[in-house]
Amino acid sequence: MNLIKPMIKRYRVCLSLLIINMFLLFFLPDIGKTALYITKDNLLEMLSIIPPIFILLGLLDVWVERETMMKYMGEHSGIEGGVIAFIMGSAAAGPLYVAFPIAGVLLKKGVKLTNVFIFVGAWSTTKIPMILFEATNLGWDYMLLRFVCNVIGIIIIAILLEKMIPSEERRAIYVNALNYNK
Repeated sequence: MNLIKPMIKRYRVCLSLLIINMFLLFFLPDIGKTALYITKDNLLEMLSIIPPIFILLGLLDVWVERETMMKYMGEHSGIEGGVIAFIMGSAAAGPLYVAFPIAGVLLKKGVKLTNVFIFVGAWSTTKIPMILFEATNLGWDYMLLRFVCNVIGIIIIAILLEKMIPSEERRAIYVNALNYNK
């Protein structure tokens, strides 16, 4: 019984969605079947993406020294750290939910919070394939305007977010990242 309560609490959202899906399947079969098919497709997509990402994260965690990450992307990295974070986010592949475990490893390695925000912002808005698609289908003027606006927006948001987070909370974020897998 001691194990069941924490499990239910931890997976309450998933269990709630399962109950809703079962409710829909029972009372509105057409909508319920559609919901289950969508859930199955999303689950299969996540299962095909997440294991390779976790393997790469494990390799990043083991192969790249904390001191190296701090040197290039840490608190005193300056503009160079932001550029590296931006390139990493723009060159990455996969849906946005993959960026968050990577951001956790970056935090664990001592990467400056602003650079983590830049990484996630770049991942979400400046993917290289998307930029190429825009350039060929919507024109270079549109692509460049959107790209410049996104870069400016990402930098402003990242700096503002870090400034708005109290130092105690920032320390807690790093402590949580260090203790996450323990």
